[in-house]
Amino acid sequence: MTFEELDLNDNVLDALYDMHFEQCTPIQEACIPQILRRKDILGVAQTGTGKTAAYLLPILSLLDDGGFPHDAINAVIMSPTRELAQQIDQAMQGFGYYLSTVSSLAIYGGNDGNRYDQELKSLRLGADIIIATPGRFISHMNIGNVDLSRVSFFVLDEADRMLDMGFSEDILAIAKHLPPTCQTIMFSATMPPKIEQLAKTLLKHPIEIKLAVSKPAEKIAQQAYLCYEPQKLPLLQHIFQEGHLQRVIIFSGKKQKVKEIHRALLRMKVNSGEMHSDLSQEERDEVMFRFKSGATDVLVATDILSRGIDIDDIALVINYDVPHDVEDYVHRIGRTARAERDGRAITLISDQDVYYFLQIEKFLEKTIDKLPLPDSLGTAPPYAIPTKTSHRPSSHRPAGKRGKGGGRGKPSAPGRHKR
Repeated sequence: MTFEELDLNDNVLDALYDMHFEQCTPIQEACIPQILRRKDILGVAQTGTGKTAAYLLPILSLLDDGGFPHDAINAVIMSPTRELAQQIDQAMQGFGYYLSTVSSLAIYGGNDGNRYDQELKSLRLGADIIIATPGRFISHMNIGNVDLSRVSFFVLDEADRMLDMGFSEDILAIAKHLPPTCQTIMFSATMPPKIEQLAKTLLKHPIEIKLAVSKPAEKIAQQAYLCYEPQKLPLLQHIFQEGHLQRVIIFSGKKQKVKEIHRALLRMKVNSGEMHSDLSQEERDEVMFRFKSGATDVLVATDILSRGIDIDDIALVINYDVPHDVEDYVHRIGRTARAERDGRAITLISDQDVYYFLQIEKFLEKTIDKLPLPDSLGTAPPYAIPTKTSHRPSSHRPAGKRGKGGGRGKPSAPGRHKR
């Protein structure tokens, strides 16, 4: 289905035309008509399916059509992180390019006093759309800066992630101040019991729209190495010696491991940066700026970066460890081969992670190519699930090593065009 076939405002369609948006994704095709009909929505869809446009486009269209107060907050969009809030705000600027009467404001922590004063002024004037992280928004509410009595749209983006980050009480506190007529739209990548309970609390007779986890793009060249844990760092050095040194993200599930990998890469003279939850917001922004600008070649990150970060030119993703969730694997390697580019994903499979990688292959319905270890690293473990009584022969360990436990932006061309 094309966007032209949906009942969207002409000004919104003009912006989509300039941005070369033509075909709807499945989540957009399913959600946009229901939101335009003012139905509550429970959407289960992973990052990268186009869900930001699925709720922004109909909300912008309805606001531009009129009938909403100009001196009040009309829509509140909650985001788990500053990075995602910024991306939603950028998408808003693009989709709302021709909407001169619809204003927006992004509210998130880690800003200086000037930014806070700007937020305060916009809140009091009544920005149409507020895009906010829960903590910063609650701080404004607690000192009386926010009037939610006339809000018409309440959106929870990546609700499961917000709950994982401990924002459940904040979300419920915000929801208590919304009028009973408010339309609520909730998106989550997964549907654990806590999300089901939140949906029952907040949504009124919702339309449920569930998309299965998408398989990775076929143009991603997926490969893997079987290796013992102590072989992984030498293996990284081997990969980089082959020339894969630019636009690389290395994922690990633990922030302590991310720090260790980053330090090891610096010792190898690799120009790397690290991204994990121990960094302040200012430090995260600096790390991302350096990586996006090309000042850093390799970024080592926890899964904080696997969802919702829009970087189009990643050439290689390395899974230093195997994600225990298929969706996490899809999100990680989905950082490459974006915007019509090719990409490569390499996973390092320790003997303790064979089971999880077998589950990934089962989901993908394909066998990932296993590359041979360099001769200098010794023998690789078998591709078999170890039993409780199995042990690691000492000849399989590298000499002298001890094993460890195992959006788019603003349209480029202003002015309307006929479609």
